[in-house]
Amino acid sequence: MSIIIKILIGIGSIIALLLIIALFVKNEYTIQRNIVINKKTDDVFNYIKFLKNQDHYSKWVMTDPSMKKSFHGADGTVGFVYAWDGNDKAGKGEQEIMNIQENEKLDIEIRFIRPFAGVAKTVMTTEPLPANQTKVNWCMSGSSPYPMNLMSLIMKGILEKDLAVSLEMLKTNLEK
Repeated sequence: MSIIIKILIGIGSIIALLLIIALFVKNEYTIQRNIVINKKTDDVFNYIKFLKNQDHYSKWVMTDPSMKKSFHGADGTVGFVYAWDGNDKAGKGEQEIMNIQENEKLDIEIRFIRPFAGVAKTVMTTEPLPANQTKVNWCMSGSSPYPMNLMSLIMKGILEKDLAVSLEMLKTNLEK
């Protein structure tokens, strides 16, 4: 057998193994992080419900400082859409406020166009704590079709880290 055939068999075996592993990986993913902010709940919620404020704390928005952004509707209200078109790292997509429960919960739908098409649901909740503190919980969920679901094994850790970094920036900004 020539060396080229052995290499092709090796590559084919690796691809087959990955496709088999993907059969056993869940299509749905959920990531979640939270943080305690030393600020009253209404102050925190009134900041996070405005999607344009993500420019100051979302690691994802900050990946491309020169990305093109467009907005439709009134920020901080149901139906507001924040669209972006950035470099290869930032991609292209939009997020829309789907539901608001004042001082409690913000539901956002994120529609990714590039680099991969997909939809994710994001929920941010605020919970009042003693001493004018607020617990902020940020959760993202979605699904990936087979065999792209294999990527979730890698992406979950990256996304959890990005959420944690974003929440730290949110805390820093609000506690100034």
